[in-house]
Amino acid sequence: MKFESKFYNELKRITPQITWTRIENTSLPGTPDLLGYNVNQHFFTVELKVTKSNSLRFSPHQIAFHKLHPKNSFILAKHLASRDVILYEGKQIMDLVAWGLELEACCLGLDACGLWLQQIGSSSLRVDPPAS
Repeated sequence: MKFESKFYNELKRITPQITWTRIENTSLPGTPDLLGYNVNQHFFTVELKVTKSNSLRFSPHQIAFHKLHPKNSFILAKHLASRDVILYEGKQIMDLVAWGLELEACCLGLDACGLWLQQIGSSSLRVDPPAS
């Protein structure tokens, strides 16, 4: 089984409240791997990335997708060596290309990231950090 498929199965196992649809789209390059629908009746997309290094590789089509759809689109990355799971918003795509996993994430850890995605659309989820 490929690393990305294993990663998807981990995510699916810890998020039973989310209905996941795997998108295997060869006719529209750049479409994210997953379409999620949560209990708050919100749709969102997730691009899964598994890496051995601190950098993430994106196709120009994937970059274009996230630039065109900056809201409710996410990149969920797993670092194989450290086993860290990190969630980024689609609007961070250009910074993510430049900085890789060193970029500040909106969420860390598989369970926390799963909870974050479950809460999209609820009043308790705060997407932007408070101003300091």
